Amino acid sequence: MRGFLRHVGLSVVAAIGLAALLPATATGAPLPVSYDFNTGIIAELTNPNGSLPGTNDWSCRPSAKHPDPVVLVHGGFASQQVNWGVYGPLLKNEGYCVYTLTYGAIPDAAWPLSAIGALAPLETGAAELSAFVDRVRSSTGADKVDIVSHSQGSLTSGYYVKFLGGDAVVANLVSLGGLWEGTGSGENTLGALQEQFGLPNVPSIPFCPACTQAVSGEPFIEKLNSGGSPYVPGVRYTNISTKYDELVIPYTSGQAPGPPGTDVTNIVVQQGCAIDHTAHRGLAATRRVAAFVLNTLDPLVVRTAPCAVVEPNSGVG
Repeated sequence: MRGFLRHVGLSVVAAIGLAALLPATATGAPLPVSYDFNTGIIAELTNPNGSLPGTNDWSCRPSAKHPDPVVLVHGGFASQQVNWGVYGPLLKNEGYCVYTLTYGAIPDAAWPLSAIGALAPLETGAAELSAFVDRVRSSTGADKVDIVSHSQGSLTSGYYVKFLGGDAVVANLVSLGGLWEGTGSGENTLGALQEQFGLPNVPSIPFCPACTQAVSGEPFIEKLNSGGSPYVPGVRYTNISTKYDELVIPYTSGQAPGPPGTDVTNIVVQQGCAIDHTAHRGLAATRRVAAFVLNTLDPLVVRTAPCAVVEPNSGVG
């Protein structure tokens, strides 16, 4: 755990200068949006267990233009703030009611452990997501919600939609670096996680059952793909992946084709932009991916996805 905190600390040091330059937000003015994954880490460190600007406003009422609230579902070892420093204010500025949760954390843990989610079994996280969506719909009066997920959040969201009744209330499910078919082998995946988060070199991660559930061939992945795919009719799936994903191996795991009767769009960041070397974390931060997401949520307003060289992990470019 100390290794993970060191990893977070280094990210903060790299990004703190940028945070100091962000403009103040006047009442009613658009929220500042910094296309840098590190802004979410800074938000968590400066407001522990809080909510990002523009998110979790339980007085928000959806507009006729954007009737479906957006629920952001984080990835492994992240939280409602750490993962979504870009998308919280971005979607709020676009006129959406935006909600985030931290799921799968150690129960009753004090901060900072409380801000490390997606550790519990994925079925547990999916049940937490189900209850949260119910709360969002009750608060807003909305019939449907859209979900934007990152990494392991795709599995949590997919399980909720397929097995816990989410198919009746989810209009769009967007995955960034999705894991529909799992990732790598157990040994390779754990090694990648240990390197990414500074975890000790051990053969398993006992405090994170969700980590091994995400491995290709594990029972959870087999169940999610029962019937030939992870998808269900009636939900619009959009999968956005990068060829340079170091945790989803191969990256095509997140590009599972949709069988007849399902609505699935697969997007690879490098299609039409070979110079973009976005890695796993950067998928939740770059302007290019954000344009794909906004076009999915509101196809009537088409945005050009910019093509640029970006820093792979932070998404800055």
